[in-house]
Amino acid sequence: MQEEQTHKPTEQKWLPLEANPDIIHRLKVNSQWNFVDVYAIIFLFPLTENYEKFKEEEEAHLARHEQNISPDLIFFKQTIANACGMIAILHAIANNDNEIVGPGLLSNLLEKAAPMSPDERAELLENCTELSSVHQEAANQGQTQTPDLGDEVNLHFSCFVKVDDHLYELDGRKPFPINHGKCTDLVASAAKIIQQHMARDPDETEFSAIALTKQPQSQQ
Repeated sequence: MQEEQTHKPTEQKWLPLEANPDIIHRLKVNSQWNFVDVYAIIFLFPLTENYEKFKEEEEAHLARHEQNISPDLIFFKQTIANACGMIAILHAIANNDNEIVGPGLLSNLLEKAAPMSPDERAELLENCTELSSVHQEAANQGQTQTPDLGDEVNLHFSCFVKVDDHLYELDGRKPFPINHGKCTDLVASAAKIIQQHMARDPDETEFSAIALTKQPQSQQ
């Protein structure tokens, strides 16, 4: 009796996709949503007693154990009250592709700041009335009620960037950048540090993060 032959189904094979997520819109995902490349993460968190204690201990530890800081990293000290949001934006943009910024105020400012020390950069910002005006206008147009200049604000912005394959935490209230070590994935590495921040104050709820992204060009 002849044995019955079995035939394996032919394996399907598709062409590989390039790193362009535009396909989701061909699948009718709303055009307001997209996958993007992340270049920096800005983190908003409350300034609590637990955080301030950790900050002091971290700074003391790093003062005794010198960090390796990339010479390509740009760090701004914050000497202007309530300017942490602008400092975080400057950190995000200054430590990324030069093509991010077109000609104008920010381009000129970053060009001047590049060869300066952190203290010199702080003085540069203090004397930049045009940047102050842009900040003031943006603050007045925010979605929440604008506080008075004399009001105490206990929320703070910092920034996470990847420079020379290392994750850096850039906070203008600190005397220096924090090198968190080797980094292959900015989002995953920054998320780990952010989770550590949140774990110190489990009862706090005012944490949030936004990303500096580059929108992919849609294929025609």
